[in-house]
Amino acid sequence: MDMDNETDSSIARRVEQVEKRYSDFARKARASKPQMPETTEAVDELMAFAALDSTNILGRKMLASGELRVVDAHGQPRMAAMCADAQTAGHGRLGRQWSDKAGGASFLVTYITALPKRLVTDSHYNGWFTIIAGLATLDALNDALAKCGAKPLDPAHGLELKWPNDIFYNGHKLGGILAELVQLPEGLNRLAVLQSQLSSILQEQRGDGKITPVSSVSNSDDTSELAVGVMFGIGINLDIAAESLPTPISTSLQLLYAPLPDPPTMRDMVAARLATSLKRRLAALVTDPQNGLPRLLEETRAKCWTLGREVEAKFTDGSTLTGKAISLNSDASLTIQDAHGAPHVVKTGDVGVLA
Repeated sequence: MDMDNETDSSIARRVEQVEKRYSDFARKARASKPQMPETTEAVDELMAFAALDSTNILGRKMLASGELRVVDAHGQPRMAAMCADAQTAGHGRLGRQWSDKAGGASFLVTYITALPKRLVTDSHYNGWFTIIAGLATLDALNDALAKCGAKPLDPAHGLELKWPNDIFYNGHKLGGILAELVQLPEGLNRLAVLQSQLSSILQEQRGDGKITPVSSVSNSDDTSELAVGVMFGIGINLDIAAESLPTPISTSLQLLYAPLPDPPTMRDMVAARLATSLKRRLAALVTDPQNGLPRLLEETRAKCWTLGREVEAKFTDGSTLTGKAISLNSDASLTIQDAHGAPHVVKTGDVGVLA
């Protein structure tokens, strides 16, 4: 049996195990296996489940074990997607539970790929990957809405990003993104490097005048570099009734745009377009991070709902910071100016916009 057939068999066995384990829950939730013909064409591997605990949990296990391979035989990144109709343990950032509803009403898809370790461990770049997933989500939603002729019910507003990982519409949360890194098994963790990229990678000049060490890159006839598995778990409310929304600031797509196709069709349209945009955007940053970063910063500033608003940042140690979000910085951090005029740079935290 060759390597590809062995991998396919392993994935098929895993899918069968998960379906059997969660069959009772799927029946009670009235969940069915998603049919996603457009997404099948857009990704290298699609795994669809009526129900499971969490697409991110399963993705992490399969990456770590080598069951799911995100680097192909030529050292190129692969894009896989896991979609569920319902989850028992879906969650967002900081461990918050993600509420969902079966029947395509909730978009529950995790995109899984490989990225160079030199970038995902570099503080100048690694904050951008979640934002890139957010921009890809905006691309996908806007393109799918245009394709089906849907118009905003309130033309004064549109879809935007709330720093760092939410999709917002006029102060209401439509969706969220959870990014996770997973160490890949030895032998499945090297990406090919184009010769045209090599010199810029080995001597990467940053704006602060320092040279970034790139010890993870091997300079030989068979040039490669260490890779890390990256997962983007994305949840979007596609067709949740207003009375069923989990929080007062939540919203759902059918409350904002019309006409829309049935939820399973919309899920497939968005998922396929998101995969295409995510692949394109990640490749652009990996190929030319120095020139790609200024364009990314300019685009994100234009689409960031947080900027210019009074916010409260909550940190994992329990402390808070209140002030005005005045700047999105080149490393994807947010600058908040407090009541005394002092600037504070926030790299991680939960930033909510005050009423």
